Amino acid sequence: MGIVDKLNRLMLSQDSAKGKCYRDEMERYKAAARSYSLVEGTVAVLSDMHANVSYIYYGGFAQALGLAGADTEELIGSIWEERILGLIPQEDLYDKYLQELRFFNFVKRMPKGRRSHYFLVSKLRMKSSSGDYLWVCHRMAYVPDPFNNTLWLTLCLYGPLTFDWPGGGRAVDTYTGTVTELGLQGKSKVLSDRETQVLRLIDKGLMSKQIADTLSISVYTVSRHRQEILAKLQVKNSIEACRVAKDLGLL
Repeated sequence: MGIVDKLNRLMLSQDSAKGKCYRDEMERYKAAARSYSLVEGTVAVLSDMHANVSYIYYGGFAQALGLAGADTEELIGSIWEERILGLIPQEDLYDKYLQELRFFNFVKRMPKGRRSHYFLVSKLRMKSSSGDYLWVCHRMAYVPDPFNNTLWLTLCLYGPLTFDWPGGGRAVDTYTGTVTELGLQGKSKVLSDRETQVLRLIDKGLMSKQIADTLSISVYTVSRHRQEILAKLQVKNSIEACRVAKDLGLL
């Protein structure tokens, strides 16, 4: 799936702080992830975006999904928990990736000191051990790198959905309880309306001067929009930006 490649570039391209010791901090968050699996019974996945590895802790809910016995652990060489993701139908999986992209951009816009305050909550379906689909509550949080301005760890929690809601992704501020809706399914707000206009014209082959004339803005403003688009979609050039935007349904 194309969006996975884009999220891979987005997450794994961040620079880690060379020569710093992460061991104590990593053990702290591994213990926290394991605690979620033990106390809540969730399947907890702690992914290290610098090392491209994941630590998976299987709580009691893992048995309903046919994944593993309760209170078992696994280390995999990827930030993508493929065995778990394989239980999610494609349409729900696509929306999960889109919500994560929105949440990544939402968190990156926050001051560094507030980035760990938020978690993403959404609902999706997962195939049970009996072959039926269960509604699942998916929660996700980012852990900032303690030594620089990047995001370091991702914590994903999969548990039974114990309350109903209309869906879509919501960012919850754990300090205030404030809920921010990140967009309903099928309608992305990753790019602003103006950025989408600019990208559509880029996709048609227009150069910056032509785009500026068409939209009655300056070439400088077009260049700024171009840079914002590349940053938000985590791509290196306009050709990739158009391709990613189409994959996400933005164009």
